[in-house]
Amino acid sequence: MAIQWTDKDPETGGRRYLNADMFAQKWTFRYKLSRRGDAFQKLEPTLAMWVFLLERLKARYRRREGVSDVDVARVEKIIREWREPPTLAD
Repeated sequence: MAIQWTDKDPETGGRRYLNADMFAQKWTFRYKLSRRGDAFQKLEPTLAMWVFLLERLKARYRRREGVSDVDVARVEKIIREWREPPTLAD
């Protein structure tokens, strides 16, 4: 299962193309800066990305597009247990 969307790149302010894939019950987030060409690069997800993913899963679930209660529950658990990653100053 794959979810794709765009957002603003925090470094350049330009458009960024995001992709969240689930394989073997594990989510992988990737991005690229141009629509065509560049290969996707791995990305550490933020809380906002997890919340967006949950919204998209719930929308797909209503339409029966391969999303189960288990998929939604797993992402909800990740959001409930979210802790900001430590910064270098910590």
